[in-house]
Amino acid sequence: MDPIRRARPDDVPAVLQLVRDLAAYEREPDAVRLTEFGLHAALFGEEPAVFAHVAEADGEILGFALWFRNFSTWEGVHGIYLEDLYVRPEARGRGYGKALLQTLARHAVAQGYARMEWSVLDWNAPSIEFYRSLGARPQEEWSVFRLTGEALAEVGAPAAVTTAAEAPVSR
Repeated sequence: MDPIRRARPDDVPAVLQLVRDLAAYEREPDAVRLTEFGLHAALFGEEPAVFAHVAEADGEILGFALWFRNFSTWEGVHGIYLEDLYVRPEARGRGYGKALLQTLARHAVAQGYARMEWSVLDWNAPSIEFYRSLGARPQEEWSVFRLTGEALAEVGAPAAVTTAAEAPVSR
């Protein structure tokens, strides 16, 4: 039996625990605000936009990949953005991480997607080495930008209502 499968609703508690474990590994143990309800809604709601696969052995979830579709305007087709890939430390070295990535790559190829992308922390040398061993390459000329918190709220605030008297005059 293949150890990789699509996540099911009853996997939500285990996947959430793996998200927490990943956050601890990435030195942000208190950053996870995700709840079981929120994860269930994201993965299994009416119109899910997030997907997950799990690595399972003997009924135990040992790893997961959480992803969503992105889109390349240049290629004109979708791709996969891998948000999280995590395998429990005691299960590493058994091929689960590679099998999760292979499953997503097979899905991408079958759907005619152009690529798979993800981010990795600069200090995470073991993961970088693993990704390079599969043929993945960093996008050296690109930087990831993010709006969060106050900055996001400020940029996303409704525009001030302009009255006709305040509207710029065009001539």
